[in-house]
Amino acid sequence: MDENWTQHGKVRARETETGLTLEVDGLTSQARYYKPLIYEFFRKAWRGARPAWGEFSVEIWMDYMGDPPWLDLDNLAKAVLDAIKGYAFHDDAQVARLLVQRREGARERIVVAVSRLGDGGPAWRR
Repeated sequence: MDENWTQHGKVRARETETGLTLEVDGLTSQARYYKPLIYEFFRKAWRGARPAWGEFSVEIWMDYMGDPPWLDLDNLAKAVLDAIKGYAFHDDAQVARLLVQRREGARERIVVAVSRLGDGGPAWRR
């Protein structure tokens, strides 16, 4: 794994030129599982940038192998947004663009990409 990643248990994240990338290994059909898992990662391990103001784009991908798990994507989005609130942005009302997608992948995981809209610069360097 690249040294730019911070990892705690099944969750890892890194700052990129455009924002924040977060990955959670494994899948479950229970969306509520992700909120405490991601929140614990940020509380215990994350030492990256502080939350920012402005509008954000959040993309959430559920990568699966074989048959897709029975999971409501809207519940997954709510759990992820609640977990990253206070770390990527101050309030999830700042999310102006949200994409949640299920896709076949090489391994089972949740991938979250957060980027700031508007000024084109990385929010995490301010």
